[in-house]
Amino acid sequence: MRHIESKNMENSIGQRTKEVTTSKINNDNFTLNIHVSKLKRTTHALSKNYDIKKYLTPEAFSFSPEISELIPKDTPPYLDNGEKYVERIARALAFFKQCALIGPSGTGKTHIVYLVAELAGLPLWEINCGLQTSVFDLFGRYVGLGKENWIDGLITSWSRYGGILYLDEANMMKQDIATRLNPILDQRGHMVLTEKDNEIIQRHKDAFLIISMNPVSSEFAGTKPINAAMRRRMSVWLNFDYMSVGPKIDDKEIDLLMKKTSNLSRQDAEILVKVGAELRKQYKTGDLPYGPSIGDLLNWAMLISDGTALIDAAEETIISLTSDDVEIQDVVRKIVRKIAGI
Repeated sequence: MRHIESKNMENSIGQRTKEVTTSKINNDNFTLNIHVSKLKRTTHALSKNYDIKKYLTPEAFSFSPEISELIPKDTPPYLDNGEKYVERIARALAFFKQCALIGPSGTGKTHIVYLVAELAGLPLWEINCGLQTSVFDLFGRYVGLGKENWIDGLITSWSRYGGILYLDEANMMKQDIATRLNPILDQRGHMVLTEKDNEIIQRHKDAFLIISMNPVSSEFAGTKPINAAMRRRMSVWLNFDYMSVGPKIDDKEIDLLMKKTSNLSRQDAEILVKVGAELRKQYKTGDLPYGPSIGDLLNWAMLISDGTALIDAAEETIISLTSDDVEIQDVVRKIVRKIAGI
């Protein structure tokens, strides 16, 4: 029996919806409950400018209909500066089965994982390691009295069925969870369910792992270096950064803001990207607590495109977003005014 419930929520831009899907699969041996959040785009088709079929192709994989529900849909394209992140991630998964992504918040690490999963036709199992998720939630547990009803956790389900296991904020992972992952990520290729009479679960032949993390620093509370055992199992490490930082301005960000809005002038688009680049520089040096993503700049641009004055739109978006501290907000306000010449 399978039961699916979906709820769609549209944001103020009207272009992205979030679908929360609950699937329940029953058979004689176990019950699997899947809760998945998928970002959906309603106005833009997936870009076809990615060449990953040399490494991963949907025709090579086969999943049951229930698990296929976890393949992302309608993921927007990813912009980079020629680094070919999509192809490099696909290559790492094909050669080594796992890889790591490192970079500050807002640089598109999660976005690109969704894109790779969709292009390759792979189900995506996502875990945010910064949340207080228990070992039981991730590996499984018995429900009720006795040992009649076992429920697989997300990691166990991934190992059984395959797809991409995405561990976000992996350097906030609890040590007991990291230790449990080690056997399945090396040549042994299996996990031991100590909670279920030491049952051995072999890693599915199409089970891939991607971890992502912010750089270890005091600005990211709770982060810590990945332990040596986990580092050895990540064969490829890809570093992400913002497209525009400090004096380095990328015209593609300017073009994107103009493309996504109807009435934004190029002059205003340049101001927004220059402000974002300066805020990102100060964020990376520890002077500000947050660096804006391209999505944050787009929110600002949308209000300007709707007729709101640039500085007023900044107050509602980029200034308040950076911090609740009024002194920090004033620093951001001065940066906006200086770059905009107000």
